[in-house]
Amino acid sequence: MRLLLAVLMTAVLAPATAQAEPISGPPTAKCEFIPTPENPAARPVQPPPATVPAKGTVKVTIVTNYGVVIAKLDRANAPCGVENFAHLARSWFYTMTRCWRLTDTARLGVLQCGDIYRAEEGGPGYRFADEVTGKETYPRGTIAYGNQGPGTNGSEFFIVHSFANIRPVYTVMGHVTHGMDTLDRIVKAGIVPQPDGTLDGAPKKPVRILHVLAH
Repeated sequence: MRLLLAVLMTAVLAPATAQAEPISGPPTAKCEFIPTPENPAARPVQPPPATVPAKGTVKVTIVTNYGVVIAKLDRANAPCGVENFAHLARSWFYTMTRCWRLTDTARLGVLQCGDIYRAEEGGPGYRFADEVTGKETYPRGTIAYGNQGPGTNGSEFFIVHSFANIRPVYTVMGHVTHGMDTLDRIVKAGIVPQPDGTLDGAPKKPVRILHVLAH
């Protein structure tokens, strides 16, 4: 009897050797949104959080005066860029803005949007790093960030309406899933050409973003 009690006491008092595995959450990424006091925010907006989801997709609906464009953005490919775009959309940064540049050349066919004042002017007051591998391609329907050099991403983005034979230095957010006919209508309406006749300039008929939904 005493031997049985000793065995039972040892079992009760012995420290546990097996520990539960920690529960891991969904993958995240760290982002650095760096203020640009030399280029202050064109509209009141705070930077996104520094820790963002790195898995899943975001559906964005871009409502323009030519029609609707719907795209699926991939967080795994560009977690900081996708979170930033969704954040700006939810902050109404893109609401009632213009797409200032339209290009349709043998090398490049894009619609450039996201700047408040004019092409490449009027950003969110901060910048963030590129998310590229050097193997990016930009086929029709690609939605990507425009920039003015390495690490200068902000609010400017472009949508490829035909193709873009460009260097792989532009962060790809995702691709259009519906509404490429809207882009076709914009291109068909014409472009204000450069003095040498190159079709790279303002759309002949203004392209307005009425609102962007991110969900």
